[in-house]
Amino acid sequence: MLQGALVGTAVGDSLGLPYEGMSRRRVRRMVGGRRLRHRFALGRGMVSDDTDHACLVALALLRAQGDSQVFARVLARSLRWWLAGLPAGVGLGTLRAILKLWVGFGADRSGVWSAGNGPAMRAPIIGAYASGDRALREELVRASTRVTHADPKAEQGARAVAAVAAYACGCGGELDATAVLARACDEVDDEELRGRLLVARDMVGRPTHEVVRRWDLGEGITGYIYDTVPAVLHCWTRHRGAIEPALQEIVECGGDTDTTGAILGGLAGATHGVGGIPEDWRGGIVAWPRSVSWMTRLGEALATGAKAPRYFLPGTLLRNAAFLIAVYGQIVRRAFPPY
Repeated sequence: MLQGALVGTAVGDSLGLPYEGMSRRRVRRMVGGRRLRHRFALGRGMVSDDTDHACLVALALLRAQGDSQVFARVLARSLRWWLAGLPAGVGLGTLRAILKLWVGFGADRSGVWSAGNGPAMRAPIIGAYASGDRALREELVRASTRVTHADPKAEQGARAVAAVAAYACGCGGELDATAVLARACDEVDDEELRGRLLVARDMVGRPTHEVVRRWDLGEGITGYIYDTVPAVLHCWTRHRGAIEPALQEIVECGGDTDTTGAILGGLAGATHGVGGIPEDWRGGIVAWPRSVSWMTRLGEALATGAKAPRYFLPGTLLRNAAFLIAVYGQIVRRAFPPY
């Protein structure tokens, strides 16, 4: 399930990325009722910071061996060098936090006041890793969150995602929607988030776009973690963890589609494993030097305690340059219909 969480994150990220920032109306016109396919660069998919961070978290978990303080230090160091690789996409809050790390702030003081999605996109792999140990899971979520985000809302949202990922690993592929959302509610103590999770539970039989419309998000799900987490959990439970219909629906909601897709994909992968992810979606991603095959080996190492697989670290600069070129191509494409 750890392999599935990583590969699912990459698949959801890559399929949602071409539509990031678009309204629900335009996404639906772009998709045209067809099944989602890779279309970021020459008919292939690429991954963004969502997948990068999930991989860095997995590497830090492997090296920390259950020690949350070591985990925080390793993750902080990894994020510093990740930024040095000049990634084309990085959230403002995460950027500010990593710059604080570079000037000498510790991992426990580097977070900035933000309730963005960064901690939530790193949470599925944490939940899958610590699925049988709630105390460890909460420590790891707290450490992962506070490296970049100081707003308690960020930790609350990430805790809900990690708890649900833990549930997914032990459910044998048979989801009980009421139990899932009850588990998420039990994990948080913020009334705003609990209220939204309860709405998601009560509307589990309705399309997700109707749920997010309750929060005036008809044009797209924002990067605010309390918008993202209830919407993703609703969509994932509504489709019983099946990645194809769930990912199609969450992407067609518009907004922060790479992150909503990444979180949902991570949860779906934790539920059904790599085998539950369509082969063409897995095989259509260009993610060198951290390829889908490498992510699969990393997940296996994390599950068994084996040594982390190696990759060509300087290659990330080349990959990021290629990603930036593809981003410019997407900018040009968006100037043309359908609008």
